[in-house]
Amino acid sequence: IIAKRLVESKLNAPHFYLTITVAMDEVVAARPSINEYAPINISLNDIVIKAAAMATRQHPAINTAWLQDKIRYNKHIHIGVAVAVEEGLVVPVLHFADSKSLAHIAAEVKSLSQKAHSKQLRTKDVEGSTFTISNLGMLGVEAFAAIINPPEACILAIGEIKQVPAVKDGAIVLGYAM
Repeated sequence: IIAKRLVESKLNAPHFYLTITVAMDEVVAARPSINEYAPINISLNDIVIKAAAMATRQHPAINTAWLQDKIRYNKHIHIGVAVAVEEGLVVPVLHFADSKSLAHIAAEVKSLSQKAHSKQLRTKDVEGSTFTISNLGMLGVEAFAAIINPPEACILAIGEIKQVPAVKDGAIVLGYAM
């Protein structure tokens, strides 16, 4: 079913790819302070999910669905988070992700991931995403082209955060980038 949906998406949805490098120095630096007060460990992925949800709120044109001959503009932001399981890929959904705190996102992602790996996801856990994030950074992947999760219009493919040379104030220094 997963393979069939992805092939249908690749054949039926217009795909084009954009790649940017994002400076992550401030995020990497802030995470220890965030975790000092958070009731649950906040991962870099959780921060990316929250940032994507907020950006989606600011740019509603990416929170759309392609429906054969028309575009549906979604009112709510439901972020799908791709999870690799033994059988392939599942996309559990964080409903109303833009209105959730980092701690709530972290707890929900952890719970949904555990459900995915133990094959306990229910229909409501995987329905209704309006924007998907696929993160392969933890596997050392720097960049990749993800396939859109139909009927969504966008997917965000995330690579690893690593130290790279960066120019700051005219000098070359080490910085974190994704």
